[in-house]
Amino acid sequence: MPRTSRPAPEGSETPYSATTGTAVAGMTLVTVGAMVANLASYLLHLPAGRWLGPAGYGEFASLLAAQLVLAVPALALQTVVARESVHGTGDAALRRLGYRCAALAAVVAMLFVPVVAWALDTSVGGAFGSLVTAPLLVLLAAEQGLLQGRGRFGALSIVLAAAGIAKVVPAVAVLAVGGGPGAALFAGAVGTGAVALAAAVLVGRARGMGGDPVPTAGAVLRASQVQFALIALTSLDLLLARMLLDPEAAGLYALGAVATKVAFWLPQAVGVVLYPRMANPAQSAAAVRSALTLLVSIGAVLVAGAAVAGPIVPMLVGDAYRPVQSLLWLFALQGACLAVLQGGLLSAIAGERTHLALVAWAGLALEAVLMVTVASTLREFVAVAVGVAAVTATIVAVLAVRSATSATDDTAPHRNR
Repeated sequence: MPRTSRPAPEGSETPYSATTGTAVAGMTLVTVGAMVANLASYLLHLPAGRWLGPAGYGEFASLLAAQLVLAVPALALQTVVARESVHGTGDAALRRLGYRCAALAAVVAMLFVPVVAWALDTSVGGAFGSLVTAPLLVLLAAEQGLLQGRGRFGALSIVLAAAGIAKVVPAVAVLAVGGGPGAALFAGAVGTGAVALAAAVLVGRARGMGGDPVPTAGAVLRASQVQFALIALTSLDLLLARMLLDPEAAGLYALGAVATKVAFWLPQAVGVVLYPRMANPAQSAAAVRSALTLLVSIGAVLVAGAAVAGPIVPMLVGDAYRPVQSLLWLFALQGACLAVLQGGLLSAIAGERTHLALVAWAGLALEAVLMVTVASTLREFVAVAVGVAAVTATIVAVLAVRSATSATDDTAPHRNR
């Protein structure tokens, strides 16, 4: 049975009924905030590499990678909170869900400190500095979900940018005075916690009834497996290229993958802004179609841009990377397909149809098998990555539109009574 949204309280926001102009403005604001955060994150590597030296930077980079894994449950919580906010669940109940998930994340993180220290060959202090961020990211994600569900994209943009800056500036300050990887990451965690508190103030007083039932952590776990499938698909090819190709070819693939990341991350605001409408059964089908159309259009522009920019690669990074110039558009196409896949999977979370992630998991398994057994050159690796991303994205997109259309049609009789 499709789920229907409660009527919005008088005077409250109704983000899912936003006009096209409002949606465009929201996408612009979210894109700016996300770009500031990403730029800050990239810039962190420059002083870290210079001041820590190769050995220290290796530890620092590996612990940052561990943080990316920890960020997946936080992203899932944000989508669940935003969806439940659209459905009318009160802020107090959603914050309680955030507190429960944060407590669970803290316990799991502390249990994994010695495991991560052993697996990554880092100090226990360094692993603690990295993993302590997990519960703070969850708390921040809950507030971001409330802003997203309300359609307050200007405020969300501010929080995104502030979170990126607050994580990087304290870490750089610690590195500047001679602190190690663990101390720098712990300082970044403190900055994340400060932004989480500030975001709670920005969101404001809780709306809705304090007695609303708290959504279960199972909803967050189901959303997490969707996010894990997507993150794995964006990373597996790069990992396997490093393991299976010769060092030179792996380096070329790593450079080409930059275009993949750009084409994947640049249109993120589309899903963020249209997600509240995807979560409203009455407008889900239109929102999903709009999101996928925009993602395909933006992807086409980025692929064309990569094709034009390909010859510039040797001038920017040297003649050693000349073999990548003719393949750059393929890397961008992979990223564009993954962006479409993400749009479809976001609609699956919004409509509580997370079984669609099975398609992504199947694509992940197929990609691994083909790269291990068939692909042996740079061109073959990127061809497999593009092919799997395109097929997986197409299947998920078709199923997402069909599911959303069915949900919208099922709510029509209720709206027309």
